[in-house]
Amino acid sequence: MNDSTAADPGLKHAIRVLAGAAPVAEPGFPAALLEAAEARGYLAADEDEEIKVRYAQYLSVRAALLQVMGAMEPASGRDARAWQEHLARFAAAFGAACLLARGSLALVAQGETCRPLRKKLDEPDQLRGIPRKTFTGIYRASTDTFRLGRFVASVEFYYENRSRIAALAQDPALDGLPALLAEQEPWLADFQAGMLRRRLNYRWFSFKRRNHSAWKQSIFGFFEWSGRSISELCLPGVKAAGAPKRVSAALREQILGIVRPGDIFVTRHDDAVTNLFLPGHWPHAALYLGSAEQRAAAGATLPPPLERRLADPIRFLEAKKDGVLLRPADDTLAVDSFVVLRPPLESALLATALTRALDHEGKSFDFAFDFRKADRLACTALVYRTYHACGPLTFSLVEVSARPCLPAEELISQALAQDFQVVAACGIGNDTIVTGTQAELALHASRSAL
Repeated sequence: MNDSTAADPGLKHAIRVLAGAAPVAEPGFPAALLEAAEARGYLAADEDEEIKVRYAQYLSVRAALLQVMGAMEPASGRDARAWQEHLARFAAAFGAACLLARGSLALVAQGETCRPLRKKLDEPDQLRGIPRKTFTGIYRASTDTFRLGRFVASVEFYYENRSRIAALAQDPALDGLPALLAEQEPWLADFQAGMLRRRLNYRWFSFKRRNHSAWKQSIFGFFEWSGRSISELCLPGVKAAGAPKRVSAALREQILGIVRPGDIFVTRHDDAVTNLFLPGHWPHAALYLGSAEQRAAAGATLPPPLERRLADPIRFLEAKKDGVLLRPADDTLAVDSFVVLRPPLESALLATALTRALDHEGKSFDFAFDFRKADRLACTALVYRTYHACGPLTFSLVEVSARPCLPAEELISQALAQDFQVVAACGIGNDTIVTGTQAELALHASRSAL
């Protein structure tokens, strides 16, 4: 006895889900983007964002198909005898299984040809609620022998009962289901032939990933331990022990009346040991978010939930050893010198950039300075992911110690080449704030003196 959609609203819902999911069941990452990323060795920030949006959409479709499977598979039974009695429910479950398998294999195929893609898809994404290693989980599930055995049995049943399933189209509510299954037949013809190859490929992938992951964890642990230790040390002989920072409370108050939301503060501590390991005079950067009044004056008012997070005394978003956090000015500007750069963006793009930046709030600090990843961020990585591909702005990563990154000095160079304005400088030559041309001259003097 065949199922009826009138008597089974769950079946009716499943058919609607299948009709909507079929055209978008595969992730479809742009081939040109993946080729460029593979050649470069990493995804740029704008490519990263496009990949994450497409991946989140794919995972939402996958979740909907899994729900169909979860509802229809038990209702259709566990073997061929039960499937005969619940043919429409079997067809719906089988259709969901086909779309899931096609999507998984398409995802794996693109990941196998693009190492930066599969590494990116295994990163956690707090903003979109994506846990770590989802790509690896999907890859593993697509080669699971028990699941494959169940799927092969359902394929055989489908072909043996294809004429009966095609007859389901006589029910207008089921009309699209046989057609959807017929569209899967060219793919099903090739599916079984590649099962062994895919299983072997996954085992090799899993072996390499486990070994690389163990090495990466040990190396990252070293970077984190050494980074935290070094960040707390001071160079001897540069300043007297306990000497205050040269940017005083009065200077902090003065600069807050000059800057506007979206400005980049590039800062320096005179006696930081990290100055020895970072290229150039300027080692650190932070993003100025401003006050509610400043954002309104700049035309960069944010959605109410974000505005509430930025209540006084919050003024900055900054990545330091304790993570990417919202910070008051007294925290970020407890430094010896700074220079302020202003992006050439209209208010709408400025609001977009600030919203994009706040997506990273709460992430851990990246002591390995691996700008290819977005689950942990170093200070200039935050600025890079805020402004790269925002309107006309682009930033290029450079190789430093065999890693693509954007040191603060390189950030300054690329910003100036794109008409960022030097708004102000302090602590260069003397402990006063200079603006305009004087600030530009002071910045160039600090860099040319090296």
